[in-house]
Amino acid sequence: MGKAKSPRRVGDNEALAVGTSIRGSAQKLNLVATLIRGRKVEEAMNILAFSKRAMAVDVRKVLASAIANAENNHNLDVDSLVVAEASVGKGLVMKRFHARGRGKSTRILKPFSRVRIVVREQNEVEA
Repeated sequence: MGKAKSPRRVGDNEALAVGTSIRGSAQKLNLVATLIRGRKVEEAMNILAFSKRAMAVDVRKVLASAIANAENNHNLDVDSLVVAEASVGKGLVMKRFHARGRGKSTRILKPFSRVRIVVREQNEVEA
């Protein structure tokens, strides 16, 4: 008795990792995500390692998690993995206030974002 197991949200030859609560705007995170879409995993890790953008550090961690999920949970070959999907969405926004002159204040918005990375095992025939 108990709850039925939920079906997989990705295919049999795919693995998924989601990074929630990444500090920064979704627009900046999407600039980094576009760099790795459709590339081989090894090439994507190198791009993120040498990128000057600060968001690349967090995206690299999520990509490494997706690779580990593919290898350990789904028995996929790491050498033939490709970044199939890298989607970005908005998270929560912390609202803070900053004191200004003449007794006024300004609102400061501190956005959070989420990134979803799907890696797919690609056969040599498909490439």
